[in-house]
Amino acid sequence: MNIVTLLPFIVLIGAMFLMTRSAKKKQQAAAAMRNEMQPGTGIRTIGGMYATVKEVHDDAVLLEVAPGVHAFYAKNSIGAVLEDDEYNRIVHGVGADLKSDTPIVPDDASSLTETDEPAAGASDDSPIDLGKKDADTAPEDDDAEPKKTDGESDAK
Repeated sequence: MNIVTLLPFIVLIGAMFLMTRSAKKKQQAAAAMRNEMQPGTGIRTIGGMYATVKEVHDDAVLLEVAPGVHAFYAKNSIGAVLEDDEYNRIVHGVGADLKSDTPIVPDDASSLTETDEPAAGASDDSPIDLGKKDADTAPEDDDAEPKKTDGESDAK
C-alpha cells in the first residue's frame, strides 16, 4: 500500500487521539477540583445553585443551600468550587463593585413613570374592557351565511 492512501486515516486517528486526550484532561481537572472540597467551601452545582459544603463523603456531599436547609448531592453534580471572596460576592453581595457614576434605581419605581403630560390615549380614567363578548350580545346579521366548519363543504 502507498503511504498517500493511508495518510487520511493516520490524520483521522491522530485527531481522535487529541480530542480524547483533552476530554480526559478536563475530567481529571474536574475530579481534582471536587476532591479539594472541604467543609465551609462555597460551591456552584451544575444546575446553578450556590451552596456551602457541610460534609464530604466518598460519592456525595452534604450542602447547606440556605441557613438551616441541608441537602445531599452527588459529587459529580458539583460544577465549580469557588474561592471565598467570589462566593461572598455572588451570594451575599459583599464587595460588589458599584460605580458612583451609574444611576441608582429607587426601590419604588413609581417615580420613574410619573410625568406631567398624559400618555397618548389616556385621556379618561375609565377602565377598558378587554374580555370577550358573549355570542348573544354580538350584533346578529340575518343575511349572513353561517360559518363553515372543517367538515362542511359547498357541494351537497
